[in-house]
Amino acid sequence: MSDEKDFPNQSLWYPPGGILIWMIVLVEVLTFCLGIGSLLYDKSKDPTGFLMMQSKLTKTFAFWNTIFLLSSGFCIALAVFYKTKQKLNYFTILLSASIAFGFAFLFLKFYEFREKWNLGFDLDGNIFFSYYWLLTGFHYLHVVVGVLILFIIYRSRKTISFENLEAGAIFWHMCDLIWLLLYPALYLIQ
Repeated sequence: MSDEKDFPNQSLWYPPGGILIWMIVLVEVLTFCLGIGSLLYDKSKDPTGFLMMQSKLTKTFAFWNTIFLLSSGFCIALAVFYKTKQKLNYFTILLSASIAFGFAFLFLKFYEFREKWNLGFDLDGNIFFSYYWLLTGFHYLHVVVGVLILFIIYRSRKTISFENLEAGAIFWHMCDLIWLLLYPALYLIQ
Protein backbone atom coordinates (compact mmCIF):
# COMPACT_ATOMS: atom_id res chain seq x y z
CA MET A 1 0.00 0.00 0.00
CA SER A 2 1.31 3.46 -0.85
CA ASP A 3 1.45 6.34 1.57
CA GLU A 4 0.24 9.83 0.91
CA LYS A 5 3.86 10.84 0.21
CA ASP A 6 3.79 8.67 -2.93
CA PHE A 7 1.14 10.97 -4.38
CA PRO A 8 2.51 14.45 -3.73
CA ASN A 9 0.34 17.52 -3.79
CA GLN A 10 1.05 19.02 -7.22
CA SER A 11 1.78 22.71 -7.68
CA LEU A 12 3.10 25.04 -10.36
CA TRP A 13 6.55 24.68 -8.83
CA TYR A 14 6.34 20.90 -8.77
CA PRO A 15 4.55 19.73 -11.93
CA PRO A 16 3.48 16.09 -12.42
CA GLY A 17 6.54 13.91 -13.00
CA GLY A 18 8.95 16.62 -11.86
CA ILE A 19 10.41 19.63 -13.63
CA LEU A 20 13.12 17.68 -15.51
CA ILE A 21 10.67 15.68 -17.63
CA TRP A 22 8.88 18.88 -18.65
CA MET A 23 12.18 20.46 -19.67
CA ILE A 24 12.87 17.38 -21.82
CA VAL A 25 9.38 17.59 -23.36
CA LEU A 26 9.84 21.28 -24.16
CA VAL A 27 13.23 20.75 -25.84
CA GLU A 28 12.03 17.72 -27.81
CA VAL A 29 8.81 19.33 -29.03
CA LEU A 30 10.68 22.50 -30.04
CA THR A 31 13.25 20.40 -31.90
CA PHE A 32 10.59 18.55 -33.86
CA CYS A 33 8.66 21.78 -34.54
CA LEU A 34 11.80 23.33 -36.01
CA GLY A 35 12.30 20.27 -38.21
CA ILE A 36 8.68 20.33 -39.36
CA GLY A 37 8.90 24.09 -39.96
CA SER A 38 11.97 23.55 -42.11
CA LEU A 39 10.16 20.79 -44.02
CA LEU A 40 7.18 23.07 -44.68
CA TYR A 41 9.46 25.93 -45.76
CA ASP A 42 11.32 23.72 -48.25
CA LYS A 43 8.01 22.26 -49.41
CA SER A 44 6.78 25.79 -50.20
CA LYS A 45 9.75 26.22 -52.57
CA ASP A 46 9.00 22.99 -54.49
CA PRO A 47 5.40 21.92 -53.79
CA THR A 48 5.12 19.70 -56.88
CA GLY A 49 8.28 17.75 -56.08
CA PHE A 50 7.28 17.31 -52.45
CA LEU A 51 3.75 16.15 -53.37
CA MET A 52 5.18 13.65 -55.83
CA MET A 53 7.44 12.18 -53.13
CA GLN A 54 4.70 12.39 -50.49
CA SER A 55 2.52 10.21 -52.72
CA LYS A 56 5.12 7.43 -52.28
CA LEU A 57 4.31 7.21 -48.55
CA THR A 58 1.81 4.62 -47.33
CA LYS A 59 -0.97 6.56 -45.60
CA THR A 60 -2.57 3.35 -44.34
CA PHE A 61 0.55 2.52 -42.33
CA ALA A 62 0.62 6.03 -40.87
CA PHE A 63 -3.08 5.85 -39.98
CA TRP A 64 -2.65 2.55 -38.13
CA ASN A 65 0.47 3.80 -36.40
CA THR A 66 -1.55 6.77 -35.19
CA ILE A 67 -4.21 4.40 -33.84
CA PHE A 68 -1.51 2.30 -32.11
CA LEU A 69 0.14 5.29 -30.43
CA LEU A 70 -3.11 6.93 -29.34
CA SER A 71 -4.39 3.60 -27.99
CA SER A 72 -1.14 3.13 -26.11
CA GLY A 73 -1.37 6.66 -24.69
CA PHE A 74 -4.96 6.04 -23.59
CA CYS A 75 -3.93 2.78 -21.89
CA ILE A 76 -1.04 4.39 -19.99
CA ALA A 77 -3.32 7.23 -18.85
CA LEU A 78 -5.83 4.69 -17.51
CA ALA A 79 -3.00 2.68 -15.96
CA VAL A 80 -1.82 5.74 -14.03
CA PHE A 81 -5.40 6.35 -12.89
CA TYR A 82 -5.75 2.77 -11.61
CA LYS A 83 -2.37 2.99 -9.87
CA THR A 84 -3.69 6.00 -7.91
CA LYS A 85 -6.70 3.88 -6.93
CA GLN A 86 -4.38 1.05 -5.79
CA LYS A 87 -5.88 -1.36 -8.35
CA LEU A 88 -2.70 -3.17 -9.34
CA ASN A 89 -4.42 -5.75 -11.58
CA TYR A 90 -6.03 -3.09 -13.80
CA PHE A 91 -2.80 -1.09 -13.72
CA THR A 92 -0.81 -4.12 -14.91
CA ILE A 93 -3.26 -5.05 -17.67
CA LEU A 94 -3.40 -1.51 -19.05
CA LEU A 95 0.36 -1.03 -18.79
CA SER A 96 0.84 -4.30 -20.70
CA ALA A 97 -1.62 -3.11 -23.37
CA SER A 98 0.26 0.18 -23.64
CA ILE A 99 3.53 -1.70 -24.21
CA ALA A 100 1.89 -3.99 -26.78
CA PHE A 101 0.54 -1.02 -28.76
CA GLY A 102 4.01 0.57 -28.59
CA PHE A 103 5.53 -2.60 -30.05
CA ALA A 104 2.84 -2.64 -32.75
CA PHE A 105 3.86 0.90 -33.73
CA LEU A 106 7.56 -0.06 -33.84
CA PHE A 107 6.88 -3.19 -35.90
CA LEU A 108 4.70 -1.45 -38.49
CA LYS A 109 7.02 1.56 -38.74
CA PHE A 110 10.02 -0.73 -39.22
CA TYR A 111 8.11 -2.52 -41.99
CA GLU A 112 7.42 0.85 -43.64
CA PHE A 113 11.07 1.88 -43.27
CA ARG A 114 12.18 -1.37 -44.89
CA GLU A 115 9.69 -0.94 -47.73
CA LYS A 116 10.85 2.62 -48.49
CA TRP A 117 14.51 1.64 -48.28
CA ASN A 118 13.99 -1.30 -50.67
CA LEU A 119 12.25 1.02 -53.14
CA GLY A 120 15.35 3.24 -53.16
CA PHE A 121 13.95 6.08 -51.06
CA ASP A 122 16.96 6.57 -48.83
CA LEU A 123 18.33 9.52 -46.89
CA ASP A 124 20.28 10.91 -49.85
CA GLY A 125 17.68 10.40 -52.58
CA ASN A 126 15.86 13.73 -52.35
CA ILE A 127 15.07 16.43 -49.83
CA PHE A 128 11.58 15.13 -48.97
CA PHE A 129 12.88 11.70 -48.03
CA SER A 130 15.78 13.28 -46.15
CA TYR A 131 13.17 14.97 -43.95
CA TYR A 132 11.13 11.77 -43.79
CA TRP A 133 14.07 9.68 -42.56
CA LEU A 134 15.39 12.28 -40.13
CA LEU A 135 12.05 13.18 -38.55
CA THR A 136 10.48 9.72 -38.43
CA GLY A 137 13.78 8.04 -37.57
CA PHE A 138 14.35 10.40 -34.65
CA HIS A 139 10.76 9.84 -33.52
CA TYR A 140 11.24 6.06 -33.86
CA LEU A 141 14.19 6.27 -31.45
CA HIS A 142 11.99 8.18 -29.00
CA VAL A 143 9.36 5.44 -29.20
CA VAL A 144 12.02 2.77 -28.60
CA VAL A 145 13.13 4.67 -25.47
CA GLY A 146 9.49 5.13 -24.47
CA VAL A 147 8.75 1.41 -24.76
CA LEU A 148 11.86 0.66 -22.69
CA ILE A 149 10.63 3.12 -20.04
CA LEU A 150 7.21 1.44 -20.03
CA PHE A 151 8.89 -1.94 -19.68
CA ILE A 152 10.96 -0.66 -16.72
CA ILE A 153 7.75 0.62 -15.16
CA TYR A 154 6.21 -2.81 -15.73
CA ARG A 155 9.15 -4.57 -14.07
CA SER A 156 8.93 -2.27 -11.01
CA ARG A 157 5.14 -1.92 -11.03
CA LYS A 158 4.70 -2.90 -7.38
CA THR A 159 7.34 -0.52 -6.02
CA ILE A 160 7.59 2.35 -8.51
CA SER A 161 7.21 5.84 -7.08
CA PHE A 162 4.30 7.86 -8.40
CA GLU A 163 6.67 10.59 -9.62
CA ASN A 164 8.59 8.09 -11.76
CA LEU A 165 5.34 6.61 -13.08
CA GLU A 166 4.14 10.09 -14.04
CA ALA A 167 7.46 10.95 -15.67
CA GLY A 168 7.35 7.77 -17.75
CA ALA A 169 3.76 8.40 -18.81
CA ILE A 170 4.59 12.01 -19.71
CA PHE A 171 7.50 10.86 -21.89
CA TRP A 172 5.16 8.41 -23.62
CA HIS A 173 2.55 11.14 -24.21
CA MET A 174 5.32 13.30 -25.69
CA CYS A 175 5.91 10.53 -28.27
CA ASP A 176 2.16 10.68 -29.06
CA LEU A 177 2.24 14.46 -29.41
CA ILE A 178 5.26 14.46 -31.70
CA TRP A 179 3.64 11.82 -33.93
CA LEU A 180 0.46 13.92 -34.08
CA LEU A 181 2.62 16.74 -35.47
CA LEU A 182 4.58 14.51 -37.88
CA TYR A 183 1.61 12.56 -39.23
CA PRO A 184 -0.15 15.49 -40.93
CA ALA A 185 3.08 17.28 -41.90
CA LEU A 186 4.48 14.27 -43.73
CA TYR A 187 1.44 12.26 -44.80
CA LEU A 188 -1.62 14.51 -45.03
CA ILE A 189 -0.92 18.19 -45.73
CA GLN A 190 -0.86 18.76 -49.46
